[in-house]
Amino acid sequence: MKKILIANRGEIALRVIRACRDYGVASVAVYADPDADLPYLRLADEAYALPGSRPADTYLNADAILKIARRAGADAVHPGYGFLSESAGFAQQVQSAGLIWIGPGPEAIAKLGDKIAARAIAREVGAPLVPGTEGPVRDAGEIREFVRAHGLPVAIKASAGGGGRGMRVVRNDDEIEELFAAASSEAQGAFGNGDCYVERFLDRPRHVEAQVLADAHGNVAVVGLRDCSLQRRNQKLVEEAPAPFLPNGIAAQIATASQDICRAAGYQGAGTVEFLLGQDGLLSFLEVNTRLQVEHPVTEESAGVDLVVAQLDIADGKTLRLNAMPEPRCHAIEFRINAEDPGRGFLPTPGRITRFAPPAGPGVRLDCGVETGSVVSGAFDSLMAKLIVTGPTREIAIARARRALAEFRIEGVASVLPFHRAVLEAPAFNGSDGFGVHTGWIEAEFADDLAAALRVEPAEDTVLRLPVEIDGQRRDLGFGAHALARLGAALGAARPADAPEAARDTDSKTGRTDQADGLRAPVSGTLTAWKVADGETVEPGRTLAVMEAMKMEMTLTADGGGTIRRRVEAGAELAEGELLADIE
Repeated sequence: MKKILIANRGEIALRVIRACRDYGVASVAVYADPDADLPYLRLADEAYALPGSRPADTYLNADAILKIARRAGADAVHPGYGFLSESAGFAQQVQSAGLIWIGPGPEAIAKLGDKIAARAIAREVGAPLVPGTEGPVRDAGEIREFVRAHGLPVAIKASAGGGGRGMRVVRNDDEIEELFAAASSEAQGAFGNGDCYVERFLDRPRHVEAQVLADAHGNVAVVGLRDCSLQRRNQKLVEEAPAPFLPNGIAAQIATASQDICRAAGYQGAGTVEFLLGQDGLLSFLEVNTRLQVEHPVTEESAGVDLVVAQLDIADGKTLRLNAMPEPRCHAIEFRINAEDPGRGFLPTPGRITRFAPPAGPGVRLDCGVETGSVVSGAFDSLMAKLIVTGPTREIAIARARRALAEFRIEGVASVLPFHRAVLEAPAFNGSDGFGVHTGWIEAEFADDLAAALRVEPAEDTVLRLPVEIDGQRRDLGFGAHALARLGAALGAARPADAPEAARDTDSKTGRTDQADGLRAPVSGTLTAWKVADGETVEPGRTLAVMEAMKMEMTLTADGGGTIRRRVEAGAELAEGELLADIE
């Protein structure tokens, strides 16, 4: 390979660009309109614009990406993660165009990307597996038959899904029809495939996964194990390696099953085999992610392996340098730094970053896609950066993480930094009471503690920062545009022409303001569907509409009853606080 096109954006694009530089090959970046000023474009050897600003027009536009690859003279494509990284069709298009696909072949992606087919492979090789349907379920009746045979709770999962999308957990018989319809609808919208299967749901499980590398010569190596149990809405927030506090024999069982599954699928490249570990020690195969994972840096730090360079080695036909799982050289913890407000249920908060001041020092690595002045677009994922902290022991890594997170400052958009600071003090995570974290822990057991620790207000742009002394102690005071306007008025000065009007009184949970009664957008995003007709009379609590922001779907409900008078149509791009409908 001489020149690699990176079919992605932001943090992961920059990560691959740096690996290309280390490997001695040129890099080609692509970008959508909202990403035109992001740092990765300045560090790539070449950068080309994609037509438009929506995912479908840009990073999901296979034809446009391949056209740029031909124009730039690239001979390989790295897909990063997300977007087209697990598309067997795109992998085939790349190979058919005579380019090298840096990832598993389209056949392996197709086999393992379909969750039902992946379960069949796991069953064939004897991997641990909870009971589940062998194919898609056609209706709620088939789910009821499965429940009669295996009991509750059960999980309804999208066959083509991932990342928790298209998944619903059934705990009561009367929920089956509604949750099946919801899972199928979300799967159809997210993946273009509404097929769902059913399996026994492990309550309060840990999420443990194996990082795998496989070359073209039949070698399959497990590089290390990670724990990714700390999740909200089935989306990971904190990951660590090596996976701590595993029962005896579990690590070997996971490693063996992961190698067997990848060999049976003819896998090649980097991939992740994921498992759930129940409270009673029951282990079950979950899925295979046929790409590089967001959390790959914790394995890189723990195992001492550059996984992106390993991907390039494999794509160039080289033989794996690993024969066995390396002994961990340190403990690593990754904190995803998302533009989300944990004080408002982790709602996305797109906008301009007015200050981005990351930490440094021993044991600190930052994989970052933004800087001060960058705009976090509502059209794409909320991930801004990943903070990876290492130490010779887990305890030292946690101590360094406390220091690093205390130093980290982000202004202009809300972030999950307050959540990370709070979770490090939780006995269930830091190990002072053992390891009690599971995939539903944040919502089920940490929500009240988190609410007490946060008290986060919506961020205000800071346009002036001054050091002051209070009783001889230095403090930094930040003044936003609204504060400066009020200060100017108090001093008798005219309000600056570009200063905003007085801030609206906005409820942080509903997005409603005091300007009018009605339904308002809680975040900036897209109105994907109306659930009520114009002129329809509704009762309090009725679902009115569905919005999507930064890949998160949310339902909007009526706080009060009345007649709906819609102001916008489905597909509209909305700003936070914008009026969708009057409720008369």
